[in-house]
Amino acid sequence: MKLKNINVEAVAKAIEADAGQKLPGLRKSLEQAKRGEFGAVHTPQMIAERRRGRPVGSRKATSKVAVKLRLDPDVVAALRATGDGWQTRVNDTLRATLKLAGQLPS
Repeated sequence: MKLKNINVEAVAKAIEADAGQKLPGLRKSLEQAKRGEFGAVHTPQMIAERRRGRPVGSRKATSKVAVKLRLDPDVVAALRATGDGWQTRVNDTLRATLKLAGQLPS
């Protein structure tokens, strides 16, 4: 799709005339598209061919089990303060501890 030569103002006016109102951010989005900063384009055929649910093969071979674990508030606060991925880090720490204790294979 070639957007380098589009007249952003003319396209924006046409879209807003069709919508019957001003659309915030429209011109900025059109400028981004003109520079080539846009997401994937999905044709009607591609959309029709989609299936419901997650794509095949999107699940990991080993899924995790959700559990309810009660921890002290200060412990949870400290773990969350480490940022995104804190639950994975807790899992990794527990795994390493269990391996050291000989309760999981190395």
